[in-house]
Amino acid sequence: MSGKPPREAFTARERSVVESHRTPVQVQRYLSRTPYNWERCGATLRSFREVVRRGEAHCLEAALAAAVILEQHGHPPLLMSLESQDKLDHVVFVFQKRGLWGAVARSRDLGLHGRRAVFRNLRQLAWSYFDPYVDSTGRITGYGVTSLYELGGYDWRFSPRNVWKVERHLQEIPHRPLRSSDRRYRELLARYKEFRQRHPDRPPDYFDNRDTWML
Repeated sequence: MSGKPPREAFTARERSVVESHRTPVQVQRYLSRTPYNWERCGATLRSFREVVRRGEAHCLEAALAAAVILEQHGHPPLLMSLESQDKLDHVVFVFQKRGLWGAVARSRDLGLHGRRAVFRNLRQLAWSYFDPYVDSTGRITGYGVTSLYELGGYDWRFSPRNVWKVERHLQEIPHRPLRSSDRRYRELLARYKEFRQRHPDRPPDYFDNRDTWML
């Protein structure tokens, strides 16, 4: 299915989720309330249907859920892949509002959740994740954007099975480099380690761009 599915394709529970979350802000709040999928029983990549049924989602599952919900309200299913030097990549759903870009996302880290639609282009949006991405191993090196319609008839919305083809597709799309200075990275890394020593149980919240976050 490469176009917006009809209303009858959804279960009653799924329709309730779709109809009660009509904007990116509402979808972000829904996903922020959804427990994080820690994959304790093994790796998963669940469709929207399975996210609703199981009531949990990791970053890519949340991005897929956002794509399905907001597709019903006129947003194309666009995902941004953020590549990291440690291969622990992040994926967000991206959207436009009045010509500006924003994102809906779920993460273990507050700084990697959604972004308000305040960015002039996708590169600026990707850069907004750079500082919060730095931890003991993470550093964004590039970004790529794709439409899930490129998967043709592949069922990324309702499949009861893991939709691994989505992950492979995101790995294969072209990524544009985000080059950053080593000095800046070392400063951010030192700041992260110092914060962790003082607050081992608190997520970092000291970033300058918090006013653009959509939690």
